[in-house]
Amino acid sequence: MVQLSAREKEIIRILSEDSGKTVAEISEMLEVSAVTIRSDLKGLADKGLIVRTRGGAFPAFHPAILERQKVMVEEKTRIAKAAAAHVDDGDNIMIVAGTTTPLIVKYLLGKRDVHIVTNSTLIFPYARINPSIRLTMVGGEFRPSAEATLGPNAVRDLEQFHLQKAFLGADGFSIGKGITADFVEVAEIVKMAALHSEQSLLLADSSKYGRAGFAHIMGLDGIDGVITDAGLPATAREELEACGLSVELV
Repeated sequence: MVQLSAREKEIIRILSEDSGKTVAEISEMLEVSAVTIRSDLKGLADKGLIVRTRGGAFPAFHPAILERQKVMVEEKTRIAKAAAAHVDDGDNIMIVAGTTTPLIVKYLLGKRDVHIVTNSTLIFPYARINPSIRLTMVGGEFRPSAEATLGPNAVRDLEQFHLQKAFLGADGFSIGKGITADFVEVAEIVKMAALHSEQSLLLADSSKYGRAGFAHIMGLDGIDGVITDAGLPATAREELEACGLSVELV
């Protein structure tokens, strides 16, 4: 995940709330010079996080994505790095859209001949700099709030693939409710990815355990393991392992 200074984070917050703010207004709010703000904006644009306009800028991503990227940052990075260790040379894998799952690609440097199927557009910055990766993007309707392609066309595209591993995301998981998502369209993609993969691993930080999203994806018996952070309660780990799942804490 891109590392930002405190001022850069504040600039993105300001622009997320009001993309009409000018350089002069931002410099006044943050009590630094306009030259400093222009430099910060250039840096943020170079990182792909904002788009410059005449006299200002606006965020490159939907506010919902920006908010989700701020949560459990270190934990998500560790989870993604651990997931990347499960990828072998020559694997065909599915990476489902989310804010943790795309980070896997950042840690695939050194792997050879990996073919990724995905509906996530957040993967692009990492995939384009790795010549050993082949990337297949499924079709569908682009949803800025998810940085993903979703819908019937995306689901149909996934039906044609046979994959060694699927790295899944979820908005909640628990013993009683299984794996859930906040939106039906997301649930359909996750379910199809699991069905067409030999092994399915759920990547979810510990804050999602015990939470139930709106749409049911599948029971825990539909996956092989969970990669999460050390914040998962010991009792939760025991319950998950009792269901036959491997549980990797990072």
